[in-house]
Amino acid sequence: MPLRAVLFDVDFTIAKPGPDLGPEGYRRLGERFGLGLDPGRYAEARAHAVTTLERHPELDHDEEVWVLFTEQIVRGMGGTSDRAYECAVEMTRAWEHAQNFQIFEDVLPAFAGLRAHGLKLGLVSNTGRNLDEFVRHHGLDVDAAVSSGIHGKTKPHPTIFQAALRRLEVEPAAAVMVGDSIEDDVEGAKAVGMRGLLLDRENRYPEVDEKLTDLLALPAALGLSPA
Repeated sequence: MPLRAVLFDVDFTIAKPGPDLGPEGYRRLGERFGLGLDPGRYAEARAHAVTTLERHPELDHDEEVWVLFTEQIVRGMGGTSDRAYECAVEMTRAWEHAQNFQIFEDVLPAFAGLRAHGLKLGLVSNTGRNLDEFVRHHGLDVDAAVSSGIHGKTKPHPTIFQAALRRLEVEPAAAVMVGDSIEDDVEGAKAVGMRGLLLDRENRYPEVDEKLTDLLALPAALGLSPA
């Protein structure tokens, strides 16, 4: 079936957290709660937090999961007081605001190239963020945006992909999903009959041969001729 649509994950695929969501952002926020957070410990703290992250057993969207994940980062950076949870709640809320994110430089050119081939574009994200507001704020040219916060289920649950495909009026076999998570984006998409492409900007998966390192390589990976 000819390709008709490309769907994208959001965080770490087309957008990256801005300074307020990074190590220095944690430090500044921690000061408001009387916490002395060390930015130099951020990477290790986040890596440890990932190992503690537990999905909802039914893949329901659950903001508390991300609060607890963020609390582990706060504690790993030295925030060991009782106010670590409060700080984590505030940081989790900061992730809801579009202005706290930056769009990767290759996104707009990639979107324009796909549009030149007449393809529909969509976003599918595990977030409580208002994606319609996010799209408007960053001037993204997409036809549909589905968040787990509104849909109720998180990737890789099949219904969140199916919801996006319905909005696009495209069959699974005519669509591709691009994202930075093997489980959520690649395997989740394949489970509903879509093709899944891994975007590995930081080479986190050196063992994976068939992947993209940036979106400028996407048209070729999709077999599209130069526009």
